[in-house]
Amino acid sequence: MSKLTNFLASTALAVTAATSAFAAETVTISNWLPPSHPVVTGMFTQLSEMMAEATNGEVTTEIKNGLASPPAQMDLILDGAADIAFLFHGYTPGRFVSTKIAEIPGYEGNAEASSVAHWRVHDAMLKDLNEHRGVKVIALTTHGVGQIHSSTEVKELADLNGLKTRLGGGVSADVGTELGLVGIQVPAPKVYETLDSGAADAVAMPLEGRVSFKLTEVAPNLYEMPGGLYRGSFSLIMSQEKFDSLPAEVQTSLESNVFGEAASRMMGAVWDTADEAGRKATMEASDNTIITASEDDQAAFASIAEKVRAKIIGELTEAGVDGQAAYEMMVKEIAAYGM
Repeated sequence: MSKLTNFLASTALAVTAATSAFAAETVTISNWLPPSHPVVTGMFTQLSEMMAEATNGEVTTEIKNGLASPPAQMDLILDGAADIAFLFHGYTPGRFVSTKIAEIPGYEGNAEASSVAHWRVHDAMLKDLNEHRGVKVIALTTHGVGQIHSSTEVKELADLNGLKTRLGGGVSADVGTELGLVGIQVPAPKVYETLDSGAADAVAMPLEGRVSFKLTEVAPNLYEMPGGLYRGSFSLIMSQEKFDSLPAEVQTSLESNVFGEAASRMMGAVWDTADEAGRKATMEASDNTIITASEDDQAAFASIAEKVRAKIIGELTEAGVDGQAAYEMMVKEIAAYGM
């Protein structure tokens, strides 16, 4: 038997011995997305399975829907109304700065690679900023590259100027400003009705939204910039009090086998699968079109991306982090992980 096998066996026995001494714990997960969304069906489901496996079934989960609005999820955890929540950092502007390093355009890698890189950069360089103070960060992720989905035809970059567009916040808002978009901020679950009512003409989202938010129905036009216009940054947070209440051996097993890079990798892979489904649905919809940005528009956007990148690096440096080093580490870790 190898040393690794011995270690894993010892860990499992330790967890079994510890958990047999206390009643099974139910961890509540707050959900603000549609029950059919990949975050729920993919990420929450797999997280629950990972936690149960790591603790021999002694830590289980329960999803609670509609406890609070998307921007209020962190306060929900701080108040003890739920144990785990899913945050989109862009919904609370000014509260998170370091997470924007994962959102800037130009990274060459899928959501799984960028999510792993996001966690590694956070763990190495950003966590001491303590932007999630009061709660425990258990995973970080970025969705796939964001594109423009519109009810009106968009053929070139210039068509975006003045377009009423739902922007989620964070770097998508920075990019939107540079493109001349008229930004409208509503939570993702409100996107369908916002487009359907004509309150917005477009939305900036990854391709998973073609299915998750039925954009094939209200935004039949997809304008794609190779490499994307931005990415979105998210975290999974847990009540520190709830975590501390678990036996030490259970905490160790969760930290070693679930939380951190493992959960971040899983979440990124779910985004990638959802993006593939979104592209497939778009191609199969008879009234949907996909326009790829021309080489001239790609060159024009590269200049915009460079400007946005410099802005974000400056914000991190002002916050007390070497922004350029954080950016370079993101690029390096994505490349090291692979596409």
